[in-house]
Amino acid sequence: MLRFDLLATEGLARRGRLTLNHGVVETPIFMPVGTYGTVKGVLPQSLHAMGAQIILGNTFHLWLRPGLEVIQQFKGLHGFEGWTKPMLTDSGGFQVWSLGGADGSGRKISEEGVRFASPVNGDKLFLTPEVSMQVQTVLDSDIAMQFDECTPYQTAGHLTTEAEARRSMELSLRWAQRCQDEFRRLENRNALFGIVQGGMFEHLRQESLDALVAMDFPGYAIGGVSVGEPKDEMLRIMAHTPHRLPAHKPRYLMGVGTPEDLVEGVACGVDMFDCVMPTRNARNGHLFTRFGDLRIRNARYRTDERPIDASCSCQACNGMDGAGGAGGAAGPGGAAGPGGNGGASRAYLHHLDRCGEMLGPMLASIHNLHFYLQLMREMRDALQAGRFGVWRAQFHTDRACGV
Repeated sequence: MLRFDLLATEGLARRGRLTLNHGVVETPIFMPVGTYGTVKGVLPQSLHAMGAQIILGNTFHLWLRPGLEVIQQFKGLHGFEGWTKPMLTDSGGFQVWSLGGADGSGRKISEEGVRFASPVNGDKLFLTPEVSMQVQTVLDSDIAMQFDECTPYQTAGHLTTEAEARRSMELSLRWAQRCQDEFRRLENRNALFGIVQGGMFEHLRQESLDALVAMDFPGYAIGGVSVGEPKDEMLRIMAHTPHRLPAHKPRYLMGVGTPEDLVEGVACGVDMFDCVMPTRNARNGHLFTRFGDLRIRNARYRTDERPIDASCSCQACNGMDGAGGAGGAAGPGGAAGPGGNGGASRAYLHHLDRCGEMLGPMLASIHNLHFYLQLMREMRDALQAGRFGVWRAQFHTDRACGV
């Protein structure tokens, strides 16, 4: 079950609506990452309040813990973690890639699949396209991802060659067909996305794209970016691939990225994003604001009475009493949103971080995710009004202001 309606365009940027088994997703959208069945430190109520429409779960980690028997008991991941809106699960391919280590010796890739040791207890495991589809069918995610090999930018200091990238890309294509065959055999009621690979080689990206489009997946992702390559290389691939995918199907850029990456990705025709950056950075005292990034561990904030971002309506900035919500934040260059004085000061967040109090990263995570989702909401509104170019220019101006 997947329906994608294209509602507005401006240049390559798109405003759409994605209808899935567990609800409707307005695009462009950012998906908070819930690796182990939870977005770290953020209550489901807070995700609802900030306007999260779809979240991401991790096939690999949930396969290991709690295991399929437990999730099956709850009739899928939605019932297990109490999330009623749509959900996407990755295939496990990226985790297998990351477990390989700098030299790739931690895994053995063959035509059949990937053998590796469990990071939990050292058990020998074998993940194949078929197993990935079986796991994701039990998880019952609205969008499942094909099992692919994530082509590295470099291995042990050795840059991936064109020949190596081709072998990897072609293996992923063969796995894509096996995933599609198994997905259909299982009569999975959800949607399966194919993943474009090809490393930093545009002609390989095009070959991958053409072959996947011929398989007629309901949606497509761009994988193998933000895997250690320089930013300009990532931006080059981001500019090359999305708009070449079918216009009537959703486009997903995997694992990206900064607020600027999201805005430029939308400008290139991307509809969906995910990244651990908002929550991972939050746990390390790195906060995103409309006017630049804030490092709350800096001693300059020890007595700072200001909120993280005066233009933000999140629970951390403007509503620890529950008054904060998804709406009300100012647009770029605008005034502060509504609300009282219930927000946390920078001084308080600095104190929580210095003391190692768990509330600190919780509030920071709420703020960062709210900021990302608010950006997506503003881009949707700007696209609907035919003002995306104006909004984009103001966004970059505001972000350069500094906090």
